[in-house]
Amino acid sequence: MFLESKKEKNKAGWIEVIVGSMFSGKTEELIRRLRRAQIANLKVEIYKPAIDKRYNEQQIVSHNSMSLLSTPVDNSQSILLLSSEAEVVGIDEAQFFDDELVDVCNILANKGIRVIVAGLDMNFKGSPFGPMPKLLAIAEYITKVHAICVRCGDIAQYSFRKNANENLVLIGEKDLYEPLCRACYLKAIKNKY
Repeated sequence: MFLESKKEKNKAGWIEVIVGSMFSGKTEELIRRLRRAQIANLKVEIYKPAIDKRYNEQQIVSHNSMSLLSTPVDNSQSILLLSSEAEVVGIDEAQFFDDELVDVCNILANKGIRVIVAGLDMNFKGSPFGPMPKLLAIAEYITKVHAICVRCGDIAQYSFRKNANENLVLIGEKDLYEPLCRACYLKAIKNKY
């Protein structure tokens, strides 16, 4: 009994980050990990930014139609308020959250919660996106997934925006974005401007 309580007292969680370009399987990998946690009978809470309504307002949905029920939230502080009973917290499209997401993930992990975050590491300009660089710096585990370049077939790490809209946040699918390798991305940028 003494050993169990001591173990519980010293329990710490951790942060896992899944990153990559659009169409690389980030949400699919997040769903896979969360489903395994559910199979293990862990209390799982899943969050996504309220602005992401592409497939479903109440679910995280991968491009290959895998889905899990989630809670849409307007800011990262809401995750702290809603996840008090969770053993595992999943966060999709993390690049759309405010910079406080880093502190929120640290607080949750320090409470003994496994935090699994998925998001774009770079925006359409090829620059680090939102809180993702800081999350990568504090994470215990990082998985970088890659799409396939639609122009040459190499691995893709860039999300090329096909239109001239310069807004940093423009939620879309294959109609607006395509995954490209470095060489094809540089050619596409050169031809676009």
